[in-house]
Amino acid sequence: MPTKITAVYDNPTDPEAFEAGYVGQVDLARAVPGVLHVEASKVWPKEDGTPTPAYRLIDLYFADYDAASVAVTTPEFGALAGSVFAIASGGVRIVFADVEAEK
Repeated sequence: MPTKITAVYDNPTDPEAFEAGYVGQVDLARAVPGVLHVEASKVWPKEDGTPTPAYRLIDLYFADYDAASVAVTTPEFGALAGSVFAIASGGVRIVFADVEAEK
């Protein structure tokens, strides 16, 4: 089963500084061994102006859980993880997920 690793970034304390650092996240993600596809997204603002439940997401797709598990042991993933935590002034969660359906 395909597996993805997702970083869910909470709302940053300084959105401009976050965005400046986020640009490099996609390049670092693409360099992770075994990654098949990288998807970056920004959470839409809420219509009533209240804070969103998250700010941005980045998804790294792998052939399976084993490939994702090996990838997180590489220096390339280490560089990505270090960068993720460096810019995540509002907090971040990183999760592994089983991809149950694809296009």
